[in-house]
Amino acid sequence: MFKHAIVRTVSKNFQYGLTSSKLGKPDYNKALIQHSDYIKALRKCGLKVLTLETDDRFPDSTFVEDTAVVNEDLAIIANLGATSRKGEEIEIRKVLDKFYENVESIEKPGTLDGGDVLRVEDQYFIGISQRTNKVGALQLKEILKKYGYSCILVKLKEVIHLKTGLVYIGDKNLIVSGEFIDNPLFQNYNIIKVDEDESYAANCIRVNNYVLLANGYEKLINSISSLGCKVLKLDITEFRKMDGGLSCLSLRF
Repeated sequence: MFKHAIVRTVSKNFQYGLTSSKLGKPDYNKALIQHSDYIKALRKCGLKVLTLETDDRFPDSTFVEDTAVVNEDLAIIANLGATSRKGEEIEIRKVLDKFYENVESIEKPGTLDGGDVLRVEDQYFIGISQRTNKVGALQLKEILKKYGYSCILVKLKEVIHLKTGLVYIGDKNLIVSGEFIDNPLFQNYNIIKVDEDESYAANCIRVNNYVLLANGYEKLINSISSLGCKVLKLDITEFRKMDGGLSCLSLRF
């Protein structure tokens, strides 16, 4: 069960962040409202939410998930793969030091974004992407091994982050889209396939008794509901414009 979440208020410079979406500039005020609704949803799931103040030096800093990998045993501070984001992790480390006795780090020349790391029970999948290199992935693998976790590396072909198209919602259920659908690494799981026209919604998150899902993707909503999961639908249109999704907006532990 998750007890805590860390989020960061949207930067006034949000529109200048990294994106490949070609969906236009985000509406800052609308993004603030959507972020507030996201926090309310986390609280409904039973989490205590720590909201960090905006940091306008880093337009992408509201996507706090990339700055660290956290579980019940330890926190691992990332070395972010995008040059413009390096430094976001500094304050996150100060915060996580208050929650964890065990805090480790990914060091140069390794790079790693938290969005490329998916936990499935006692195993982790680590995406090798444009943001996470093999050196960083292997560092993470060795750190997690010390704490009893196994890891599998996954080479990404199209998506920015692993969790863009692969999400675990418990009970051996994997939400899978795009390049991951026919990947043999996932054949032992119950695969919930996401149609191409709903691929954005694959980035959902299981938070205790709920699954948080982007609003407007009825086929996936129905698929997840049919598993007996309670679904909370959220509008995150402004974050999609900046290549962000539901998992990106918080660190949950």
